[in-house]
Amino acid sequence: MANNEESRGLKSLFDWFANRRKSGSTSLERQEREIADGLWHKCPKCGVLTYAKDLKANQMVCVECGHHNRVDSDERIRQLIDANTWKPLDEHLRPTDPLGFRDRKLYSDRLRETQEKIGLIDAVKTGLGQINGLPIALGVMDFRFMGGSMGSVVGEKLTRLIEQATQRRYPVVIICTSGGARMQEGMLSLMQMAKISAALQRHQDARLLYIPVLTNPTTGGVTASFAMLGDLIIAEPKATIGFAGRRVIEQTLREKLPEDFQTAEDLLKHGFVDDIVPRTQLKNTLAQLIALHQPMPTTPNMVLWETMSLSSTGVE
Repeated sequence: MANNEESRGLKSLFDWFANRRKSGSTSLERQEREIADGLWHKCPKCGVLTYAKDLKANQMVCVECGHHNRVDSDERIRQLIDANTWKPLDEHLRPTDPLGFRDRKLYSDRLRETQEKIGLIDAVKTGLGQINGLPIALGVMDFRFMGGSMGSVVGEKLTRLIEQATQRRYPVVIICTSGGARMQEGMLSLMQMAKISAALQRHQDARLLYIPVLTNPTTGGVTASFAMLGDLIIAEPKATIGFAGRRVIEQTLREKLPEDFQTAEDLLKHGFVDDIVPRTQLKNTLAQLIALHQPMPTTPNMVLWETMSLSSTGVE
């Protein structure tokens, strides 16, 4: 009898734990389902649940810990560009498969699937607009499209954007987020680094402003080219910025790297970026920098004043 009672008690105890585990998993599933409905967002950094509308109103920055959640190109444009001033450029450009590249699937199939899934033609949007009333040429990379990789279309669109800005004498701002060059396009992808850099050199020769904004992550061929060629280089907090990956560098150097290696804060400390600007302050900061670097207009009065000043000093 005693053994039967003990066995019944033990069985009841197992049942109790099983029921608790089952009810716990059910509540977890319910919680995940509620989060997935889009009403709430769980911060991947601190775990705090935030009402999705409040998070969006704070530009997708966690109000608890300041974690900068990744945003897509459309949202970034809404955050930076004044309403009803955005004019997209070169939307007709589409990527092709010049090498007939295949890994686990054809590159052409991968392109088509990605385009259908996220509604983008390629990994960058370019256009003209205004920031606090100031004209600007803006390029925004989108990490959702094959990791923001730089293919021929990305290079062509950014080059055309810079050339338009040089012609119109607009400042250029590029929001960078990328895993680097697009391996499926081989050498054609690497050539975009030189093409964009050449356009930026002509922009600089015209004494015009270029500001790259480095977001998480900015790596590979993008870091090795236009992301580091700015007159002023801005980064978002805690953004990962670098060329080769951490593991590759550690294996090459055969030593352990610091925990903050390749972060925006580490690059600021070593002089690779000029400032770290929270996303909530980015629009006003860009507007201030652009206003300070506006090309000085040449008016008849200014020419006359310069002539009078030279004459008064005896210079012919």
